[in-house]
Amino acid sequence: MRVGMNPQKQSKKIKLDCQHRLIIIVFIPSLEGYYKDVLEVFKLCLESAIVTTNSNCAITVVNNASCQEVNTYLKKKLDENDIDTVIHHKKNIGKIDALIGAARASREPIITISDVDILFKNGWQRSVETVYENFKNTASVSPIPARMFKNYETYSTFEKVLLGKVKFSYESIPQNHDDYNKYLLSTHNQEESDKNLKWPVITSNGHKAIIGSGHQILSMRRELFFTTVPIEPSLVLVGNRSEYNYCDDPINYSGGMRLATYNNMAYHMGNTVEDWMLQIQKDNISKGEQVKEGSKKIDLPSFKPKTPNRTLYNLRKRVSNRLFNIIYK
Repeated sequence: MRVGMNPQKQSKKIKLDCQHRLIIIVFIPSLEGYYKDVLEVFKLCLESAIVTTNSNCAITVVNNASCQEVNTYLKKKLDENDIDTVIHHKKNIGKIDALIGAARASREPIITISDVDILFKNGWQRSVETVYENFKNTASVSPIPARMFKNYETYSTFEKVLLGKVKFSYESIPQNHDDYNKYLLSTHNQEESDKNLKWPVITSNGHKAIIGSGHQILSMRRELFFTTVPIEPSLVLVGNRSEYNYCDDPINYSGGMRLATYNNMAYHMGNTVEDWMLQIQKDNISKGEQVKEGSKKIDLPSFKPKTPNRTLYNLRKRVSNRLFNIIYK
């Protein structure tokens, strides 16, 4: 028999504490073989995220059936209030299904999904949010700009350029050279020797961003997870086009732009920690108080994903891609 009334029923509507949520997926089944040093990589990833985010961003870690050492570490970080949420899975349900499930359970309008081996750099959060503020109809932003992804699922961005909604130019960005080479090496690609190679740059409201991105770390508008992202589970452990089907194609299909920050604001580490990574984190820590003090809500434009007929979408995609690459060789 119930006695009295649940006081929660008389509570006012919940207010969101922040606008941005970072979700990191971790799968470390053991500390042997390939995974021998991955716990240290994950610790550096999470510690760098903690020190470089302000109060407008909450952190969720999805533990996808990792070993006990990971469980112990996550409990410590949660108890110390360094992270907001931990989701535990007893069995590995697959990278994408774990990420998408956590994203759909989030309420913040910007959701950043990240691999376990991303090193965050001071200023990454604000740089990503600034792109959303100043470029209308932006569906995704990565803090890792990469020249190689200009043509990768960017039809919707090309269309905005062709319609004159944003300005486009090719620019040299020498300050990105060293960081971009680190990214190329981490993904088993050849380094570039010429620091003056051109980048695909768009401009709006006096701000600049890069066209295209990878998906090791990707900020997406929450609306995508309930419209263009497939409803059915992927049932894939990792790879096998799951990232394409649940991230890359949905971004393009939504009609929103796929962008990256103008300068490099994060790094892809791989499965071992190197000295330069520790130096980045040392710099992060030295500026940690500035990050926390710089917290503020952002003026986020509304975004409504499109869900066009697939035949029409494919036609517009082919036409826009071809026109853009003819006009902007």
